[in-house]
Amino acid sequence: MTKKHVLLIMLTVVLLTSGCTISFGGGQAVNDGGGIYKSINKGEIWTQKTLLTVQGRPGTIGALNIASMALDPSDSRALYIGSVDNGLFYTYDGAESWQAVNTLPKATIKAAAVDPQSKCVIYASLGNKAYKSTDCSRNWTQIYFDSSLTVEITAIAVDFYNSANIYIGTSKGEIIKSTDRGGTWRTLNRFNNSLQKIILNPTDSRTIMAATLDKGLFRSIDSGETWEDLKTKLKAFPDYNKFRDLAASVSEPSTYILATKTGLLRTINNGDDWTKINLITSNDRTLINSLAINPKESKEIYYVTNTTFYRSLDGGVNWATKKLPTARAGWKLLVSPDDGNIIYLGVRAVK
Repeated sequence: MTKKHVLLIMLTVVLLTSGCTISFGGGQAVNDGGGIYKSINKGEIWTQKTLLTVQGRPGTIGALNIASMALDPSDSRALYIGSVDNGLFYTYDGAESWQAVNTLPKATIKAAAVDPQSKCVIYASLGNKAYKSTDCSRNWTQIYFDSSLTVEITAIAVDFYNSANIYIGTSKGEIIKSTDRGGTWRTLNRFNNSLQKIILNPTDSRTIMAATLDKGLFRSIDSGETWEDLKTKLKAFPDYNKFRDLAASVSEPSTYILATKTGLLRTINNGDDWTKINLITSNDRTLINSLAINPKESKEIYYVTNTTFYRSLDGGVNWATKKLPTARAGWKLLVSPDDGNIIYLGVRAVK
């Protein structure tokens, strides 16, 4: 074995074990704290996970800004990330290595979702269009578009009980449903405000929460046919309608936590009553970017801001903080459904 071969093997080993800071294929080496971080101990320690395979050679996603994240409901090691301006990426080994989806445009992916009953069926949104793959990201078909180029598809949700039912939300406030896996679509409601998130109840998919940017939270208990504005149940809380994020508990399916401009609110009865969760920061200093609940333990709550990761293991009574491992803002959080110790953090640069 020549000295050249030895050096090449040593370089490959370093890249595979260090998170990767080099990009091949004509691109300049870039890793300035972006992409994905992973913790295996509830956020105590974070490791950047940016190894990208490019035609069999190691590269990096360390320059990416993350816009969206989605786990495969049937495989906790399969994770999809939508980037800002650079398309969709995926991992099948718990973020140890990444692949780029080269059959979609290199654009911002605002939302992605995986069919709970068929892991090779994936949905993604790019601007005013929604796309679908039925072969694990090899090929994509456009299944919806809005006639206005200024409209963005901001949310996608797939019904776990009947995955033929697909919901999408738009920046002009529409929630639109397909009952035939994206073949045809029908507008269910117009909220007249940008729709930010759609959550189906973890045990009863007929119950849906739809969160708007600044007009509050809406609930349906009949698969989206009728909607109730929850403002009368939330109006006692300042800035209840200034949405930041929403998370549902899997272990306690009637429990949701709503992140607003000034803090966290919790319901344990599907939104009929809400209580404030006390934070360790004052309201005017809290700007939550993402929120997550441990699927196996609803008392374990996490949220992230531009600079800090927050963790409570007792339902919000006490909080621990960790400075983020990067100068970029924490933007998306996901907790593994199989192992509550594992948390994924997507980051992005903000002005």
